Amino acid sequence: MSVCLLALLLACACSSKPEDPKTEAPPKAEVEKKSDVNAIKVDRPEQFPLVAAQEHESFATLNVTGNVNPDISREIPVITLANGRVTEVRVRLGDFVKKGQVLMEVQSTDVSGAFAAYLKAVNDERLARVQFERTKLLFDKGADSKSQMEIAENNEQDAQAALTAAEHQLTVLGVDKNQPSSNVKILAPSSGVIIAQNVTASAATGATLAGSPTAFTIADLSQVWIICDVYQNDLPLVKLGDTAEIRLDGYPDRVLKGTISDIGPVLDPALRTGKVRIQIANPQNILRLGMYVTAAFRSKRSSKRAAVPSSAILHLHDRDWVYIPAGNGQFQRVEVRAGQMFPGNLQEVESGIAPGQQVVTNALELQNMVQ
Repeated sequence: MSVCLLALLLACACSSKPEDPKTEAPPKAEVEKKSDVNAIKVDRPEQFPLVAAQEHESFATLNVTGNVNPDISREIPVITLANGRVTEVRVRLGDFVKKGQVLMEVQSTDVSGAFAAYLKAVNDERLARVQFERTKLLFDKGADSKSQMEIAENNEQDAQAALTAAEHQLTVLGVDKNQPSSNVKILAPSSGVIIAQNVTASAATGATLAGSPTAFTIADLSQVWIICDVYQNDLPLVKLGDTAEIRLDGYPDRVLKGTISDIGPVLDPALRTGKVRIQIANPQNILRLGMYVTAAFRSKRSSKRAAVPSSAILHLHDRDWVYIPAGNGQFQRVEVRAGQMFPGNLQEVESGIAPGQQVVTNALELQNMVQ
């Protein structure tokens, strides 16, 4: 009897099979595709957690391109009134010069004539002064009339005025009366960078400088202008006094801030763009003339926008989408316009959903089930 019972137990043990762990796992969610390509239905929607879009304050931002220009109020032309032959050029385009530095020398006949007139005025004034002093002495002793003394005094005053005018002419031409020379040293009127040059070293062979006010142009580049083209539809977003953020390709981690100082009243007839001018400081002269930059205008008026986890935004076919619950195990794919990133792995949604709207936390996971 015991032998039969033992054989029966062994037979039952041999016939049993090990349990399959897959049979204990919950069934996979099944997706039912709807006629609307943006709508899907799953049998277990709880597998896709939802999150409510947060509300945050956003300021309208406009990104445009521009280029760096000198501030014309800080441009100074180098002027010389002495015509003549350029004998030496000591600087060149792009050089930084200090106020009072010699830029070039000009050999001028105007200087020779002015100095000759000065010497004559000195002699005339000395002679007139001697005659006036003699006549006054005679008048004091009663040996000459008052009218003769007045005539001598008037002559001395005219000679003094002529001498003052001659000295002033030398000063205008840049000549020191105590160190006469036919060469005029043209000095830098201010410190800055030479941004324009219309004379070269070849002028030393005998070219003539006809008093051109643009022999050199010096610009102070500690402050510069950035001129941007803004389309007419975007001009309402730009206001005088607003702050602009400037980014450079060569300095990707550096953001400079400027102020909108002018909005052009005339549009480009071909492009329908207006010129917007940004006044900005130029630390270490990293902004170079002609450089292209990216400018971001931030409006002072704010609006309420949504922010969701970045994983809730699906990037598909060059568009941005989110999935929102549609009830009865259904989800609707909605196109949105994604904006900037925020701390905490949040991303702004500029349009498409409102704050408080629930979205699927991981849009890519749900999209993979559709495919």
